[in-house]
Amino acid sequence: MDTVNIRIIARMHSDFATKFGIPRQSGLVEALRSTIVFEPEFRNSDALRGIEDFSHLWLIWQFSEAVRQGWSPTVRPPRLGGNTRMGVFATRSPFRPNNLGLSSVRLLGVEQTREFGTVLHVGGADLMDGTPIFDIKPYIPYGDCHPDATGGFTDTAGDFLLNVSFPPTLLSLLPEDKRDAALGVLSHDPRPSYQRSPERVYGLSFAGYDIRFTVEENILTVKEVLKK
Repeated sequence: MDTVNIRIIARMHSDFATKFGIPRQSGLVEALRSTIVFEPEFRNSDALRGIEDFSHLWLIWQFSEAVRQGWSPTVRPPRLGGNTRMGVFATRSPFRPNNLGLSSVRLLGVEQTREFGTVLHVGGADLMDGTPIFDIKPYIPYGDCHPDATGGFTDTAGDFLLNVSFPPTLLSLLPEDKRDAALGVLSHDPRPSYQRSPERVYGLSFAGYDIRFTVEENILTVKEVLKK
């Protein structure tokens, strides 16, 4: 089998310490804020010249928590309840031959820092903290946007939103600039598709806090917020 070498150019700094709760696609929770920090070899501001003129970027990255030996030609998409098998190349499953992910994110700003050189601040990313990034490309509307596109099984599976009950006394424990993002993440139902017990208490690790919650029918209720 032929192989190629691919270098890590950057890593994502995000509020997700684990993969639990990360939105299933980029752009679903626009309030999420993350920072792309380049590896020392690639901390050259010339490589980013002109990038501020684009509103969105493509990120090519690695599902670093899904690396395994071998691969399966079929997977079980969570959006189909985890019971129906689809071809791996007809899904966005992390369990792929090369474990590559593709995300479209909003570019919020370019900042020159003393510690990390030039960094990129982005919104709506679906990457875990520390995720390796292999490439960054500008999103080009005239070529990348397809208004007549169809989405296969995702057109009918949908992304059902939960009603989030987050008591103000608990919500106030989160930093103010993290509250909207936390509410957005919770509304997209972080639970695995196979776990639906209303008695179970789930824990979302987000922005240095442990947010504990239950879900009954379509209502998610936050029970506790603990600083880690």
